[in-house]
Amino acid sequence: MEISLALGGGGAKGNAHIGVLRRLEREGYRIASVAGTSFGGLVAVLYAVGYSPKEIQTIFESVNQKALYGRDPEDGPSLLGLAGVRQLLNRTIGEKTFEDIRIPCAVTAVDINSGCEVILRSGRLKDALLSTVAIPGIFPVHRVDGLELVDGGVLNPVPVSVARMLSPNLPVVAVVLNDPIDKPLHPYNLPLPNIVPRPIVERLSRISLAQSLDIFLRSVDVSSRYVSFLRLQVNKPEIIVRPEVHHIQILDRIVIEEVALLGEQALEKVLPDLKRETAWITRLGRRVFGNN
Repeated sequence: MEISLALGGGGAKGNAHIGVLRRLEREGYRIASVAGTSFGGLVAVLYAVGYSPKEIQTIFESVNQKALYGRDPEDGPSLLGLAGVRQLLNRTIGEKTFEDIRIPCAVTAVDINSGCEVILRSGRLKDALLSTVAIPGIFPVHRVDGLELVDGGVLNPVPVSVARMLSPNLPVVAVVLNDPIDKPLHPYNLPLPNIVPRPIVERLSRISLAQSLDIFLRSVDVSSRYVSFLRLQVNKPEIIVRPEVHHIQILDRIVIEEVALLGEQALEKVLPDLKRETAWITRLGRRVFGNN
């Protein structure tokens, strides 16, 4: 039973992808290809390189979440840096390219000059990932081949179209981390290093910068919800998985296993539909090719 996966973006929420992957494997599904956006792109690439869901979880649990978004000289203008993310990528994928992966994989980004979606499926994996996770204004733009790339979720929060491009004849399972469009928006906290004392954090939360950031992120959230909703309507994945991660903010420090379990529970809910879909496609293939 083969499927193609489309893993949506969502920052810390993306740890739910780990649970989806391990439950699919436990049920005997073979993931023939995987596309990802933002954090979903990170999980997609690690899986395509050859890391198991358990190994991906171990990698993420080994990361110091407090230092993940520190700055280094490579970072351009942005609120936060990607020093910790670079260290993670250097340790896990190094200089590997898309030619080194074991299954077809692609991640999405957006060129902020042309305004076009860019599908990354060649070159260094590290470049692709630093592009797809670059939330505009929060993380620095990543430059590749003359393009200035930011988070693919700007135009394609759940890359169903890319997953279908990778495996045109397979059902697409889309893992959606955006809140539904009818769910109330929640305020965002100013992401600060853990060493900042609480009284200072509380004082900073009342200044105009924090309030402006809150408004900006809520606006981005609204846009992302509607873009995701519309693209799912157009691209129509065979199965949609919606982990209950709506209480988690994109930069939250979380217990990874707890979030992974939410992904596993969400996959459990759609398993009957997935089994019907894959059984129907198997029967159709037998009729087309005459295999009895």
